[in-house]
Amino acid sequence: MTDLRADLAAVHERSRADLEALARIPSISSEPEHAADVVRALEAVRAHAVDAGAAGASIVDGGGHPALIAHWPAPAGRPTVLLYAHADVQPTGPEQEWTSPPFEPTERDGRLYGRGAADDKAGVMMHLAVLRAFQGRPPVGVVLFIEGEEEIGSPTLTRLLAGHKDALRSDVIVIADSANAAVDVPAFTTSLRGLVDLYVDVKLLDRPVHSGMFGGPVTDALTILCRLLATLHDEDGNVAVEGVRVGSSSAPDMPEAVYRADTTLVPSAQLVGCGSIVERLWDKPAVSVLGLDAPSTAQASNVLLPRARAKVSLRIAPGDEAQSALKALTRHLESKVEWGAEVTVTPGSAGDAFSLATTGSVYDLARRTFSEAYGNQAVESGIGGSIPFIAEFARTYPGATVLVTGVGDPASRWHGIDESLDLAMWQKACLAEALLLEGLAQG
Repeated sequence: MTDLRADLAAVHERSRADLEALARIPSISSEPEHAADVVRALEAVRAHAVDAGAAGASIVDGGGHPALIAHWPAPAGRPTVLLYAHADVQPTGPEQEWTSPPFEPTERDGRLYGRGAADDKAGVMMHLAVLRAFQGRPPVGVVLFIEGEEEIGSPTLTRLLAGHKDALRSDVIVIADSANAAVDVPAFTTSLRGLVDLYVDVKLLDRPVHSGMFGGPVTDALTILCRLLATLHDEDGNVAVEGVRVGSSSAPDMPEAVYRADTTLVPSAQLVGCGSIVERLWDKPAVSVLGLDAPSTAQASNVLLPRARAKVSLRIAPGDEAQSALKALTRHLESKVEWGAEVTVTPGSAGDAFSLATTGSVYDLARRTFSEAYGNQAVESGIGGSIPFIAEFARTYPGATVLVTGVGDPASRWHGIDESLDLAMWQKACLAEALLLEGLAQG
């Protein structure tokens, strides 16, 4: 048995530098002008994989943003483990609100700040750091799968899996795209909500008209759209879309003060919805308005707007189906529009919710190795986010064990301003994964 701690320490500085270099690439998959940056990020990972001893490394696609598949063949009698992460990132939001530039990774108080530093380029470079620690000869077979469109719902993943089913076949799937309970408490994510989104367009007029000459008998498209969006919640803040699943949970609740501190709510803000906080986060749907197409206040003039558009996102509870939820949300918006306005709904992305079974020898081993690496017992938790990859892979490889591990923590602010990675925790995560692969080799 090798000294994995020493081997990981030997490659840490290089892996940290490569993480920072990867985080400098603005690989925003939702913005067409950054499509080349997604490719550039994957090409950088491909070069690292080849350098880490991959027998083969290819950039592939299913008609959308590409992905990387690299492999290290299994020694005789050893299992194959698929290591997943994604190299695309969310948009930055207002860059002026960041403490340091979002694509210039900056360390402060032991945390690395930057878009993608945690979600999910830390996962990408964790896998590579482990492969480097094994000097390119891991004790099990490894398939490295790095996706390029997770942040837009993995729209072409099904076609990609169908085209590369044999190349991605594995006995264990490790998905490094979740969060730990704390920087020193590892967590295995056991349930995830699904996600659907769509665009809703409201048309009331053929062209803008003077608000003084015509306003009164006629309103405007933006007002109608706002009233339509307001029907998505009931008076308590619960999702009011008929036909979506509402679940419950027996998991212990979290203190409201802890939750509020993590969300950065203003002091006067109230929590919405019914049930425990854990139920509302993990087991019930949540609907959000992500954006509006309408004039800015600086560009507004005294006219009645003829058209308005919104993007709406619905997180769906475990047990619900994405296409069913998308149809329910569409029916709701089409039926609730007021005053005879025309409404058009355009479907967006759709990813199923998922629940994981956590029994068996792989999970027993994972609990031991992760607890050893972090110095605390691993916990199991749900998560309100969505990883469409999981349900797709579970359908494609029903016999594989899926393990969802954390590279973030509650302070990481994934998708938000000042996203960050706790660097000491990242080293523990690397050790945990290395110990897991070593343990899987021993049977």
